[in-house]
Amino acid sequence: MFEREAELGAVDEALTELTAGAGNLLAFAGAAGLGKTTLLAEVRRRATARGCTVLSARGGEQEQNLPFHTVRQLAQPVLAAAGEDEHRRLLDSWYDIVAPAIGLVAPDGGSTPDPQGVRDGLDWVVTRFVTRNRPVVVTLDDAHWTDAESLAWLTGFAPRAAELPVLLVVAYRPEEHAHRTAPFRVLATRSGSRPFDLAALTPRAVARLVRGALGPAADDEFCRECWAVTGGNPFEVMELTAKVADRRIEPQRENTAELRDLAGTVRGSGLVGRLERLGPAAVRLAWAAAVLGTEIPPSLAADVAGLGAEEAAEARARLHTARILAGGTGGDEPLRFFHPLIATAVYQAIPPALRVALHGQAAAVVADAGHGPAAAARHLLEVHPDGDPGAVAVLRAAAREHLRAGAPEAARRCLERALREPPERHERASVLFELGCSALLARPATAVNHLRAALEEPGLDPGLREAVVCRLAQALGHSGRMDEAAALVGEEARRATTARTRLRMRAEQFMWNAFRADEPDSPARSRRLARLAGHLSGRGGAEERYILGLRAWDAVARGEPAGTALRFAEEALGSGLSWTDGERGFEVPVMAALTYLYCDRPGRAEELFADGIAECERKGWRGSHLAFGFTLLGYIRYRRGRLSEAESLVREGLRIADRVGSGAPAQLAAIGTLVQTLIARGRVEEAWETARRYDYGTAVPKAVVYPDAQAVHGELLLACGRPREAARQLAAAGRRLDPRGMRNPSWCPWQQHLALAVGRTDPGRAAAHALEAVERARQFGTASAIGQALRCAAEVTGGPGEADLLGEAVEHLERSPASYELARALVGHGAALCRAGLQQEAADQLYRGLETAAHCGAEALVERAREELTAAGLRPLELRYAPSEELSARERAAAEWAAQGLADPEIARKMELKERAVTRLLSAVYRKLGTDRAGLAGVLERR
Repeated sequence: MFEREAELGAVDEALTELTAGAGNLLAFAGAAGLGKTTLLAEVRRRATARGCTVLSARGGEQEQNLPFHTVRQLAQPVLAAAGEDEHRRLLDSWYDIVAPAIGLVAPDGGSTPDPQGVRDGLDWVVTRFVTRNRPVVVTLDDAHWTDAESLAWLTGFAPRAAELPVLLVVAYRPEEHAHRTAPFRVLATRSGSRPFDLAALTPRAVARLVRGALGPAADDEFCRECWAVTGGNPFEVMELTAKVADRRIEPQRENTAELRDLAGTVRGSGLVGRLERLGPAAVRLAWAAAVLGTEIPPSLAADVAGLGAEEAAEARARLHTARILAGGTGGDEPLRFFHPLIATAVYQAIPPALRVALHGQAAAVVADAGHGPAAAARHLLEVHPDGDPGAVAVLRAAAREHLRAGAPEAARRCLERALREPPERHERASVLFELGCSALLARPATAVNHLRAALEEPGLDPGLREAVVCRLAQALGHSGRMDEAAALVGEEARRATTARTRLRMRAEQFMWNAFRADEPDSPARSRRLARLAGHLSGRGGAEERYILGLRAWDAVARGEPAGTALRFAEEALGSGLSWTDGERGFEVPVMAALTYLYCDRPGRAEELFADGIAECERKGWRGSHLAFGFTLLGYIRYRRGRLSEAESLVREGLRIADRVGSGAPAQLAAIGTLVQTLIARGRVEEAWETARRYDYGTAVPKAVVYPDAQAVHGELLLACGRPREAARQLAAAGRRLDPRGMRNPSWCPWQQHLALAVGRTDPGRAAAHALEAVERARQFGTASAIGQALRCAAEVTGGPGEADLLGEAVEHLERSPASYELARALVGHGAALCRAGLQQEAADQLYRGLETAAHCGAEALVERAREELTAAGLRPLELRYAPSEELSARERAAAEWAAQGLADPEIARKMELKERAVTRLLSAVYRKLGTDRAGLAGVLERR
């Protein structure tokens, strides 16, 4: 601790803040031997003295490829004494997701969580632990050797330290694996401190160390030479003084010449020479320990070294005396090197061929000792391929463990190594398939190569071939190659030998074609789909239900009668469709659920989305699936007019999508929905800034994305007062969608926005588009679609018939769940009636529109309603309530209905209509009394 006053002062300050409830991050950087490990030991000592709970871990040079090794060091001492029941209680609903990552349970062959799901689970578990055991100090030594999975979690969790009573202290060598240590430097700076760069000791400090070890008789010249030959490195100074003491060298000026030779034995070749002088048994044991890594069981080291118990004990004693190995003196105490520098030097000194052989021996010993396939596979990764079927089996088992723990990159490394072994011919296709699946989420292009290779293997089992084709289609689709995906499954459908396989492949073909932005003949595909679905009932298995779900969505997009779409959706979802079926994807269940939304059954749609989100969270799928779930649930709320809730949900979906990657369909869907929601709320500038930040709408995506990016961009331009640019974008969207048969204005109202965009410059064209949209909406037949189209037509055509059109729009929208559209129609109708001189009727509609708009959270529409009321000489109501509170109260009521078995969509719709009737009555009461809600409450209270 010499000359570490600044560092220790920062530690004491951080601990003081921690005991007051404020967390922090401290980072200590320095070259090997500068005292980082000793400094962290002092941190733990001081933290314990202050009553803190202390957790510690250390990166290992040999364990860098062992996923979650560091996390397990932190978690397992805390959980070691508890049984499975207690583990389940502590980890709660995250048990199945997190337990494999922290090594509590062996994988059970269940679904594999994605890496983000595991990281989120670890966040929850650690946050809960911290709040229950506060204050907590976590130390991480040798962070430059932390495995990638633990590092990803640590760097993601570290910013939360400031919000929790936890102090995270990290030490690392900045010159090694800089890409791993750079985040800690950045995080330390963001947390208000700076990384402490440990400096070498000054001559004065070295003199104090030398005299402390060798006695006060050490003269200045001797101490100065100790500093010179070690460069002030504390580890080397201590090792040097130990050797001087061992050789009984007097610390005087006349003996300084011997110091340089002694210093050379501390590391590198000098250390190796010193090791070799300890005898063959000691060398073999040291080599075995270096291969095994950190925290080495003595019995394993002896078995790898090929030593008997007595011989191993003698070798341990010699290595301990030589300050090379510590520990292992009794019981199960593990062996460890005195310093990582020594471990590195010993490992590098092993002859390459012998090192490979030792790893092979270590793999066998570790497996025999019951440490599991993952521990054995770490060593097999270092062994030369030898055509060993046993090695292939271990590597495949390890890959399954890694996937179950949420570490697909580690699984990929094992499977690539298994492929080089190589596997026996009949196993090769299975290994390639597993390898492709492991790369599917993170590296779809790589997955394509492996899966294509699997498909080309001769004599492929039919079941495996079907699985390979479907996963290959997914990989192609996720790479933006929907045309290739559709062609692949189409060809497979033609060569299928069973009706079930043929039907499944045709379902896949229909789906990938539906997502193609460049599909050559969409109407023909729709006709084929309709003919096929017409012969299915949904009782023939998942393949039939997927066809029916696709048919339901196609009916919605084409604008066929809503009853037709609902019938197919009901048949598709009769036995349920899983969101987390890895073989079939989640696209069709989502489309079937959205069918209910567009068909004015949002309650059923919300129920399906809530179930889907819960299913994803249970499985630890917290990537694109969950992002789509939150985004589309927000879109349902947007369509219902619950705009503040919609914004919150969509922002959560966008946050998750941002983690998935830029330009992904989940991100595009979230951005488009957020832009629409912000426009509806009247926050157009914020919507524009959101689109600008993501460069949204400037290019047409290669895949069909909901909502349509080009149409939403046109809507945004229109809201920003740029009708000419909006018209160009919206007309282009129409030229894309109309030939494909996507003509439902409820799904994409590009015609209505285009009519508004050209209304002033080309009234005839505007009226034609608006009236055609009305006709298409009537063909679809839902009240919300008809009402929205009528409102738009009224705004575009104007004139004496405007009030009548708006009145009809109100009638339709009152029978729909589209509250925001109802509010727009009410305000527009009131304004039109006012212009016609019908003040009484106008006041009724405007007050209702104002109240409804406030419920929706449509801030701009509220202001417009007030302006219309003021212009009509009426008193605008001062609404003194928070829309979000009203909505949450409504949700609580819905939960109560559900508890009583009343969560039927029709009942929910009737309750919503009754609520609107009450709102209308209250608006009339306020107007008659000349007061508002708060004023009425005051009158009632006084009476």
